[in-house]
Amino acid sequence: MNGLRIGTSEWPDGGFPGIRINPVSLMPEIVNEEACAVALSASSDPADLIFVRLVEGRAAEAAELLAEARYKDPGSLRLRIFEADVLRVSNRYDRAVGLFRQLLAETRGTPDEAAIRQQLGRSYFAAGNIAAAVDSFAAALDLRVAGSADAALIYASTVALQRAREVLDLAT
Repeated sequence: MNGLRIGTSEWPDGGFPGIRINPVSLMPEIVNEEACAVALSASSDPADLIFVRLVEGRAAEAAELLAEARYKDPGSLRLRIFEADVLRVSNRYDRAVGLFRQLLAETRGTPDEAAIRQQLGRSYFAAGNIAAAVDSFAAALDLRVAGSADAALIYASTVALQRAREVLDLAT
């Protein structure tokens, strides 16, 4: 597929060129393959390739790349987040949530807390624990607003919270 997928321009930014967050599934998707490929070919950061493989749903390949990257940089928060994402993409939601909760305990009160809460909410949402997702997304949004985060991050949290509330309302 070439070009930008129709109707995706309002989707929240996915954090990498050509990738946006689907406002229904709340998962990142490649919406512009060309932009993603160009950015990936220009990148020397192994985490970028890991992220793209996760978005593509290629958990085994992402896990292999992640193991090598973690060996070289074991303390990287971004790589630890990807470790939990590998579990989520592999439908091992309980383990993904557990790892995100561990990361939350480590980042509480730091600028990284909002990102971890957003990721935790995404894992709760994927697992079907919508009430927990709402709580996590709300906390992420509050932290991002209070911290004067980038508008794109606040927008992503707002969209995620609205979607999770919609799903929760439909279930009740």
